[in-house]
Amino acid sequence: MSRSTEWKMSQQPNLAPIPELYVNADSAQKLKADAGDMLSWDLTPRQLCDVELLMNGGFYPLKGFLTEADYDGVVENMRLASGSLWPMPVTLDVSQDFADKIEPGTDIALRDQEGVILAILSVTDKWVPNKKREAEKVFGADDLAHPAVNYLHNVAGPVYLGGPITGIQPPTHYDFRARRDTPNELRAFFRKMGWRRIVAFQTRNPLHRAHQELTFRAAREAQANLLIHPVVGMTKPGDVDHFTRVRCYEAVLDKYPAATTHLSLLNLAMRMGGPREAVWHGIIRRNHGLTHMIVGRDHAGPGKNSQGQDFYDPYAAQDLFRQHQDEIGVEMVDFKQMVYVQERAQYEPRDEVEEGATILDISGTELRRRLREGLEIPEWFSFPEVVTQLRRTSPPRDQQGFTVFFTGLSGSGKSTIANALMVKLMEMGGRPVTLLDGDVVRKHLSSELGFSKEHRDINIKRIGYVASEITKNGGIAICAPIAPYTATRRAVREMIEQYGAFVEVHVATSIEECERRDRKGLYKLAREGKIKEFTGISDPYEEPATPELRVQTEGVDVDYAAQQVLLKLEQMGLIGLS
Repeated sequence: MSRSTEWKMSQQPNLAPIPELYVNADSAQKLKADAGDMLSWDLTPRQLCDVELLMNGGFYPLKGFLTEADYDGVVENMRLASGSLWPMPVTLDVSQDFADKIEPGTDIALRDQEGVILAILSVTDKWVPNKKREAEKVFGADDLAHPAVNYLHNVAGPVYLGGPITGIQPPTHYDFRARRDTPNELRAFFRKMGWRRIVAFQTRNPLHRAHQELTFRAAREAQANLLIHPVVGMTKPGDVDHFTRVRCYEAVLDKYPAATTHLSLLNLAMRMGGPREAVWHGIIRRNHGLTHMIVGRDHAGPGKNSQGQDFYDPYAAQDLFRQHQDEIGVEMVDFKQMVYVQERAQYEPRDEVEEGATILDISGTELRRRLREGLEIPEWFSFPEVVTQLRRTSPPRDQQGFTVFFTGLSGSGKSTIANALMVKLMEMGGRPVTLLDGDVVRKHLSSELGFSKEHRDINIKRIGYVASEITKNGGIAICAPIAPYTATRRAVREMIEQYGAFVEVHVATSIEECERRDRKGLYKLAREGKIKEFTGISDPYEEPATPELRVQTEGVDVDYAAQQVLLKLEQMGLIGLS
């Protein structure tokens, strides 16, 4: 590198190469061979995103998964042990069984879901975290309505491993490869294009006209080029899938000046952590060579808590980012909510709209309703090209696949109602119907499983996976397991709601009635202690708090109970009874 090039880069630190954690090709080959003798950990989807950003410099200055000292500092005051600002724990959570085989000083191979080795973790720390404290400090509340808190308690493993990682190769992406840039690839692009001031637009939603206006204004205000930098790793359950979103971005890219705008995809697993997440996003954007970032209203907010209140103040993210802006190294461009003013036929920040003006807006909920019901989406709200892509993914609800998930005690009548519902839906025609009864699934999919909590969870998740595939492909899945645990039912809901509706039906038959109906004498055996971990006797049944439908079966015939479910499906727009 010439001295003049070095001088130019010293004046533009955002354009200089950033350190990566990869070794050279020869060392990588040697490490792959050595890894055959190491214990391996198959990375979860979230960990896969984290490892990629660790290796390519997106999480700089991290050199691996947080040690216990780093973790404590991050949780308590957003600081690594070195004192550097870092607001979000990036830890390798593992199962208890795996943790029992590992001691500090061990090297483990980190592999993707297909067994391809990506990196080596040199374990320096192993500890059991206080997850309640992590939830309260990082996300503001230990509330399972927050997707990251639910993940923490019900998905993540109980033990954390920390230590530096040695990168061997990046994960392989087969989708939108030309749109995926590492931090150094983006920095090289900016150098080549002569861009010096670049503002990032972070998004996990399709681009509508309000977003276009917001990004135009932000670029003008910062006198900067624009990088549309959507997250395509993990976002909030229920969000539009990234394949659809990227098609939407590409469909409207020509609405932006080609010489001043670039689209690049970020493989980040979001935590929906509001203010802390905004600071984290700023550091990640600095690492990608950005100088400015748009922080809007309720940045990375997860929605409502279990009391129905917003988790975070709408402008808390902007406030925290502003406090740490100099240290982040990225300047915030703050924008209020953009709304369409009918009299002026243009978008304006809500707090600048004249009193008495007519404001038009369509919420995310209203947009989904219009898509579901095939209603018009006005051009002032979105681009026809975007609406076309959304309609491809979200046909009217009565043409989509869905899952009806019955849950209740043994003997409650789940299977009987499910069979009656299946027949009625098949009688109506239009979509294939599959019944995934608990006993049948155990015979064909889970014959090796017992009835421990762990095995019951595995069985329910298998049912959920099959139901999600049926739903994704436009069919109707009817499930009728006991499914006694709230967390497992939620995991299944999240699996299915990526593709269609999840209708939880609680068959709320009392345990006394279930025992009275018990033809096999299972309850009697359970009360005598001859059957262990029997739901309702020696193992709890966690009643659904807010199912889509609760059905009482005592004194009611099966046909009536199935009809209640049909009426609910009609009310939700999933079927037509006419």
